[in-house]
Formats: sequence, structure tokens, C-alpha cells
Amino acid sequence: MILPSVAIVVGLVVLLWSAGKFVDGAAGTARYFGMSPLLIGMLVIGFGTSAPEMIVSVFAASQGNPGLALGNAYGSNIANIALILGLTALISPIAVRSEVLKKELPILLGVTLFSVYQLIDLEVSHDDAYALLGIFAALMAWSIYSGLNSDNDALADDVNAEVLDQPIRKNVIILLVGLLLLIASSRLLVWGAVEVATFFGVSDVVIGLTIIAIGTSLPELASSLMAVKKGEHELALGNVIGSNLFNTLGVIGLAGVIAPMNVDPAFLWRDSILMIGLTVALFIFCIGLKGPGRLNRLEGGMFVLVYIAYMYFLLASSFSA
Repeated sequence: MILPSVAIVVGLVVLLWSAGKFVDGAAGTARYFGMSPLLIGMLVIGFGTSAPEMIVSVFAASQGNPGLALGNAYGSNIANIALILGLTALISPIAVRSEVLKKELPILLGVTLFSVYQLIDLEVSHDDAYALLGIFAALMAWSIYSGLNSDNDALADDVNAEVLDQPIRKNVIILLVGLLLLIASSRLLVWGAVEVATFFGVSDVVIGLTIIAIGTSLPELASSLMAVKKGEHELALGNVIGSNLFNTLGVIGLAGVIAPMNVDPAFLWRDSILMIGLTVALFIFCIGLKGPGRLNRLEGGMFVLVYIAYMYFLLASSFSA
């Protein structure tokens, strides 16, 4: 057990570092080639912070552990809202001024409901996966259109302040190094997680929902905390919305194309319902039904408490089974 445990720790540390470099290099390269700040915020940064989930899940599915991929995607979505936005709002309430983010919130809610609807038959089939990827492609097209036609947005201002201004050669090198280390650390992490799950007799879905989900969500946590520290609230929320869309559509879609996934009934009523509830709560808090959208400290604290209770219940029920 020593070697797999070391593999998980080293894999997570390298994954966190390389994900940050990958996002920095990708965003800097995109700006050099003239991509608008809003488009960088919606696509490049959203994709970059979800790259760990995507690569880990693809490796898991290709190595015969599709449950790890499903648990990773849903677990990351839960962690992004309850843990990451919760902690971020506790430090500094998140004001929502971006019109683009307000349009993305109902899209995220709809995508979440659709993805859970697919699980009712307790399977993510090839057809389900292709449907998710089709929606993903349509969403990317809409994001590109929005980014090209509405650059005057609060999110664009935050991205302009965040993206590093450095030579293109340096950006490309950082991008490639980050990508290579992402791939290597993901393979190491998946191997260690599967070995630990086998040793303790815990399902790979639970490992995906806990250790792997928290680990692959660390880039979102780091970037959100840094963004709020700089007063870039739109970027902090945009990271989570973009990441959850990528996880639900891209990560599960790719993993499902590689290997169809059987779904445990407990996963449907426990984890899926929680993900829906958190997404609905985020929508209500941030859309601003009775005024400006805002995630305050009380709401952030509620999110964190829900996540702590969820982790306790999940681990207690897994090890007592």
C-alpha cells in the first residue's frame, strides 16, 4: 500500500502544478493569437481547469475503470460548488455582474438535469455519451459566438487582468510542459487510486467521488481563491461554471464513448440528487431573482457544511458496508 499511496500524493501534487502551468500557457498563447478576453475566460480557462478531470477520466475508462471516471466527474462538480465556491464566498462574497455568466447558469442547470436523466436506466451508454458530446459541441459554438460578439463584459475585464503578458515562445513551452506532466501525473494518480480501492474493498466510484474529485478540483480552488483575492469575482464563478459544464458534457461524454458505464442505484439517488440540489441553489443565489446576483458568506458557509456532511456520509457508509 505504500507505493500506491505515494503515487496518489505525488500524482495530485504534480497534477495541481501542471494544471496551473497549462492554463497560464494556454491563455497566454490564445491572447497572443488574438483571441478575445471573454473567449479566453469562457473556453481556454474553463477547459484548462477541467483538463485534470478529463485526462484522469479518459485514462480510467480506457483502463477498465469507468466508475472512477463517472465518480470523478460528478464528484468534481459537487466539490466545485459546495467546497470551492463555498470557501471562496466565506473569504469574500461573490458578486455576479457578468451577463454571460448569468446566461450560462441556466444552461448549466439544464445540462445537469439532462445528464442525471440519462442515468435513470442505470447506464451511460454510447448513445448517451454521443448526446453529451453533441451538446458540448453546440455549447462550444455558442461560446465562440458570444465571445466574438460581446467582449464588453465583467468577465472579460477579469481575464484581462489575470492573463500573463509574456513572449509566445515561453507560453508555448509552459503549455507543452504542463500538458505532458498532466498526462503523466494522471496516469500515476489513476493507478494509485485503483490499487487503494482494491486494497480497502471500496468501489472505484467512491474513490472517484472523494480523493480523485478533490484532487482534480484543486486547480479550480487555487484559481478561484486567487481571483477573489484580486477582486476578480466573475473569474472565480466562471471557473466553476465552465468546469462543471466541461465535466458533465466533455468528461462523461469522452469516458462513455471509450467504455459504457453501469451506474449503482445509490449513485443515482445520492450523488446525482445532491449535484442537482447544489446547482439549483447556485442558480437561485447567483441569478439575482430579487436583485443583483450574489453568493454571500452565509450561503457559502451552507455549501461548505453540506460538503462536509456529504463526505462524512459517503465515507462512513462505504467503510461500514
